[in-house]
Amino acid sequence: MQQINFGLKTCKTDRPAFVMGIVNATPDSFYDKSRGGAERALQLIQEGADILDIGGESTRPGYTPVSVEEELSRILPVIREVRRNSDIPISIDTTKLEVFKAAASEGCDVWNDVTALYGAGAMNADGTAGIEGAGEVSEASAKFIAQSGTSVILMHTGSANLKTVSDFLKKRADFCLANGIANEKIIVDPGIGFGKTLEENLSLIKNPLELCEGKYPVLMALSRKRCIGDITGRAAEDRLYGTLAADMISVQKGAKIIRVHDVSSAIDTLNVMKFLK
Repeated sequence: MQQINFGLKTCKTDRPAFVMGIVNATPDSFYDKSRGGAERALQLIQEGADILDIGGESTRPGYTPVSVEEELSRILPVIREVRRNSDIPISIDTTKLEVFKAAASEGCDVWNDVTALYGAGAMNADGTAGIEGAGEVSEASAKFIAQSGTSVILMHTGSANLKTVSDFLKKRADFCLANGIANEKIIVDPGIGFGKTLEENLSLIKNPLELCEGKYPVLMALSRKRCIGDITGRAAEDRLYGTLAADMISVQKGAKIIRVHDVSSAIDTLNVMKFLK
């Protein structure tokens, strides 16, 4: 039995990992079938997602930044409709404290931040790390998470080997702990596809327990990413089977959450793993 705290909710599953369903309330996410609003969110709940990840600003290479107001106009209607129908944990994929505060007031549980709380401006539009010092370290963000009882997903951005990624995530986790976030409210994500080479991605997928010495649950976000295309030679719309294989390996190696576009297919794979372990 797996157990993780998503905010104030203690969630359990008898599958080898939790399934996070992707809801991109954006017009420009790299996989167009992930785009949608409340209808897509409710469909992923029906398919059995353990947690939803709702985003109002794409972080794909070449993405167009949007204002706080635009981001909120995209995600708040989705959050409210989900909350009218379900108590499922909700993660918000944003780099902005103002956005997460508004989402948390509507009942969201987790802040999924690709900048690891460095803030908007710490990542370039091509998915690589920004200039050293860009995006101020945000104690305000960490303190809000601590006070609200929500959880945080800390992600690494940019080209780096396994040790460098691990050291970065440990540093950011220590920052969170120093600002009052409980140990059990921290999740780490190695940032597959965010400016990394194929070799770097493969090393991270195969070694999740090497991140922060296995101290925090690891989220793997591999779904239909370019590294799957590099291996299979297939476009995003044809990368499902490659994704399922990579997710299976990452879970066997210790990943606790898989972030996916295709919830029912991921659950089928995890159920087979459960019975064949």
